[in-house]
Amino acid sequence: MMLGGVAALTLAPVSAFAAPDVVVSIKPLHSLVAAVMKNVGTPSLIVKGTASAHTYNLRPSDAQALQKAQIVFWMGHGLEAFLEKPLEALAGKAEVVEMEDVPGLEKLAYREGGPFEAHDHGGGEHAEEVGHDHGHSHEAAENHEHDHGHEEHGVDMHMWLDPMNAKAMARAVEQTLAKADPANAGAYAKNLAALEAELDQLDAETKAKLAPVADKPFVVFHDAYQYFEHRYKVRVAGSVTVSPENMPGAERISAIHDKIAELKAVCVFAEPQFESKLVSVVMEGTSAKSAALDPHGATIPEGPDLYPQLIRNLADSMVGCLSQS
Repeated sequence: MMLGGVAALTLAPVSAFAAPDVVVSIKPLHSLVAAVMKNVGTPSLIVKGTASAHTYNLRPSDAQALQKAQIVFWMGHGLEAFLEKPLEALAGKAEVVEMEDVPGLEKLAYREGGPFEAHDHGGGEHAEEVGHDHGHSHEAAENHEHDHGHEEHGVDMHMWLDPMNAKAMARAVEQTLAKADPANAGAYAKNLAALEAELDQLDAETKAKLAPVADKPFVVFHDAYQYFEHRYKVRVAGSVTVSPENMPGAERISAIHDKIAELKAVCVFAEPQFESKLVSVVMEGTSAKSAALDPHGATIPEGPDLYPQLIRNLADSMVGCLSQS
């Protein structure tokens, strides 16, 4: 019996005080929360594996987790629309923290219009536009209407793709946890300091890695990478679709195909959760190569190590494909 007791003690969390029940919506945010809670507790994750927040349906186990939760972290109304009603109905007793509202974030306006958006990269480069012709207005309007709530407040919700925004979110997580669980406040503060140092190093590493390919144009599956582009000055030429829930029609696909050829886009990047055949169609007959980008960490195991791996994978995939030209 003594040996069993020793084994149980060895497996117990380092903290002597039980952590609050914490639920997190998506994998990148969950990774930041898990890093701040290291050696204290493990947050629950709703959108697991390769599932997408854009198309997710709540499971009974998710509903149970929300009912038990003392704290819920989510990005906000513009991304996880599936959570809005469950948060009201199930998580009434929990403190709900919307990452979109935390201090210190750099927010970028949602890019409207067709799949190739005009925007500035800081170096004066502008992407070409496709799909702004009024003849395509019905499809563009449909895309815009259903694009998971972005249009309601005009903010691009993929904020985690800038590591400096990840730092701001991690600080808000630490403050929330320390207030709810003062007994473990010292551990949260120590974990935050380690995470901030790791994010600074990750940022410097990513800048250096991407600098040699920053002027090479590429196309992405959907318009999710604005924060990454803005931070690292890479040259996106446009996206196959604005919203992954709404696939472009034949006329738009043809226009994208022509624009890839005209711009001599070096790469077209697919995503693990969405239709890859579209990428093959828009590339056909062009000199563009194909690779994958994973903005949510769909293919990475959940936990504190996911976020830095997600950023490294994005940079490595871009460099690997863009440096072939």
